[in-house]
Amino acid sequence: MGNPLLHVSAQVTCPHLAKATDASTNTRVKVSGTAVATAVDGWQIAGCPFQVPAGATTKPQPCVTIQWSRPATRVKVNGSFALLQSSQGLCKSAEQIAQGLCTAVTQTRARGM
Repeated sequence: MGNPLLHVSAQVTCPHLAKATDASTNTRVKVSGTAVATAVDGWQIAGCPFQVPAGATTKPQPCVTIQWSRPATRVKVNGSFALLQSSQGLCKSAEQIAQGLCTAVTQTRARGM
């Protein structure tokens, strides 16, 4: 049956509830009037409050980017695989430390595999 396609206006958040935005260059393929997200897009996260213990204090370790895996295998947008709602986005800090999986809420009309 397939899974819903992820688009650039989808509500994507890191595990700490900070909002992620897509810097997609796709302007041709759209769902619900919004560009479809691809696996090569640069997703940025702003405002992540996550901190880690560092001795007697804490060190800010916010999520800043998303690395996607499991994109569509049959749907391409401008030569890049499209992202699905079931694609896994691993949020990473500036030091590229994995912080957890992101959550995505997207449109439900257009589907891909």
